[in-house]
Amino acid sequence: MPLAAYNVSGEYSMVKAGGMLDWIDAERVMMESLVSIRRAGATMILTYFAKEAARLLG
Repeated sequence: MPLAAYNVSGEYSMVKAGGMLDWIDAERVMMESLVSIRRAGATMILTYFAKEAARLLG
């Protein structure tokens, strides 16, 4: 049975803002967030990070 999960826009905004202010490595935080969702059992992830994640994953 497929299980879908999604990132909320607040998390996306927080990661983007933290990256812009150089408080965090936004790419690493983004990927950790997505990997965590996958490890929790999601087979599909809906996220505002989709294009960036696809670019990083090649």
